[in-house]
Amino acid sequence: MFALQLPPFDANIVWHKGSPRIFDILRKRYVSLTPEEWVRQHFVHFLITSRGYPRALMANEVSIIAGITSRRCDTVVHAADGRPLAVVEYKAPGVPLNEKVLAQVWSYNCALKVPCVMISNGMSHHCFRLVYEKAMACPLDNIPYYADLVSL
Repeated sequence: MFALQLPPFDANIVWHKGSPRIFDILRKRYVSLTPEEWVRQHFVHFLITSRGYPRALMANEVSIIAGITSRRCDTVVHAADGRPLAVVEYKAPGVPLNEKVLAQVWSYNCALKVPCVMISNGMSHHCFRLVYEKAMACPLDNIPYYADLVSL
């Protein structure tokens, strides 16, 4: 694949029927290696190894009902008590992170009501604290450590 603006990790990649597959440590299975999946796997490893996020409290491809629509969140981070703390939306490296992407991840909060959303295309990463009373997404300077995320 290609270099991202995330720390490298020891990716477990195999070929199946002529297509690459990468092992997802959260889903505990091999999945198709698309550009977006490459970003997801790098970002998940970054959260675990560099920001102290517990692997057991994270899930990829989480199905939710947002209003009357069934949606799938790329990654959801939970607190120890099970409440959702953050939703992460990934895009392929060539996809710009714009208001449309932020609106997509914001829409998941009809069901989740997380205090934090993150977006990444592997080249740039943004994190926002959600202020529901004002319908605002306030940018944070960095991707928070898990201990800081819990206190948001």
